[in-house]
Amino acid sequence: MPRRSLPFAVLALLALPGCFSNNRHQGERLYVQHCASCHGDQGQGLERLIPPLAGSDYLTDHRGELPCLLRNGQNAVIVVNGIGYHNVMPSNKGLSPAQLTNLLNYIESHWGNEAAPRTIHDVEKQLEGCR
Repeated sequence: MPRRSLPFAVLALLALPGCFSNNRHQGERLYVQHCASCHGDQGQGLERLIPPLAGSDYLTDHRGELPCLLRNGQNAVIVVNGIGYHNVMPSNKGLSPAQLTNLLNYIESHWGNEAAPRTIHDVEKQLEGCR
């Protein structure tokens, strides 16, 4: 590389990180902000009042419904790991599809959950089916 091109190459490399958003930890931040106060820091839930997310069969069995559940909330009985829960879950209508994707990817990859990562496109398609 010629000597005069070197400063331009260095500047380009320094500017490169600014071209991308840093959403790597957004899912965790959203979980802490919107979910942890009820579902717990480790997704453990609260006895028979609030269902656990950690090792939850509900996350696997209802994967296609989860974006709508997060967006619209819930006020129906659900069964998680064989236990029935009936408590109101508030909606998160202010979260974008990208934020919902990051939040779900965080929940579904922690505390013993091992779902395949979601894409924003997948979540947007699932949100189209929300009532």
